[in-house]
Amino acid sequence: MDRITQQLAFIVEIDRLKGVLRRTSLCDCSRLENSAEHSWHLAAMAVLLAEHAGTGVDIGRVTRMVLVHDIVEIDAGDSYAYDVAANSGREAREQAAADRLFALLPEDQGAELRALWEEFEGRATPDARFAAALDSLQPLLNNDRSGGESWRTNRVNRGQVLTRMEPIHDALPALWPTVLEIVDRNCALGNIGASVVASEPERGR
Repeated sequence: MDRITQQLAFIVEIDRLKGVLRRTSLCDCSRLENSAEHSWHLAAMAVLLAEHAGTGVDIGRVTRMVLVHDIVEIDAGDSYAYDVAANSGREAREQAAADRLFALLPEDQGAELRALWEEFEGRATPDARFAAALDSLQPLLNNDRSGGESWRTNRVNRGQVLTRMEPIHDALPALWPTVLEIVDRNCALGNIGASVVASEPERGR
């Protein structure tokens, strides 16, 4: 199979990401978003919030990273962050999906994109930590704007949300006061349960 044929086959295959539904609604609460929309949203956020990224963050790499970070959900499905049962075995499912999907590409491109996906999963580099912060921030904003529907439906509590938001605290500290304001407001509205964790990051850090 020639290079262009492989690339086009991959392009057609990733269209399936548009059919993977997440638990988070669109901001207007009209329907659930899909994983392709989520990935596009993160890419736009990377560009718009670049000025808040830490030293050494390459926004071009982050953009490519977030565009492929959920591609494995084509085979593995979306695992809701607060669903313990759904996350059981997730890593194995996603590794198997990565094996299949990235192998559709020419070897050099497949290796490059898989390395970006693995870097995102590892959260060990400035680029990956910034990407992970965006991945936490986007559903927070959508949940807030859609009235906290998925939080209420899944009985999510304050401690769970703050644990999920820790990548923002670490890689996008300028936005941490906004995160706390959103969480506090939704706790007051009853959208988020009231329990907290002992390791809750300090306000304003």
